[in-house]
Amino acid sequence: MLANRNAMATIAVKDLAAAKKFYEGKLGLTPLEAEEEDVLTYQSGTATVLVYVSQFAGTNQATSCTWSVGDEFDNIMKALKAKGVVFEHYDMPGMALQGDAHVAGDFKGAWFKDPDGNILHIHNH
Repeated sequence: MLANRNAMATIAVKDLAAAKKFYEGKLGLTPLEAEEEDVLTYQSGTATVLVYVSQFAGTNQATSCTWSVGDEFDNIMKALKAKGVVFEHYDMPGMALQGDAHVAGDFKGAWFKDPDGNILHIHNH
């Protein structure tokens, strides 16, 4: 039923202006035309990221959105850091922290938060 349908990341925020600066300015996402007042919609590769105003913003303590960035992982981490993105460090079994990247074998992952505390993730697979 849903196997050949596209899914989108849906991220709750409190301050749409701060979210816009972060998702466009720091992450470089391409905005799509908004149809609703309290919603921002972005193109991210072939996927869509929907950012909307909610009183429950930032309450999720798990990853909200993940980008698979392949061989560009190190370059993207450097670019994000240069734009002021701060990476989170977690105690994750089987993973070693190398700088700001969590590494296990050939897997590299990094987590960071948006202005509302939503957890976002990039990885090299």
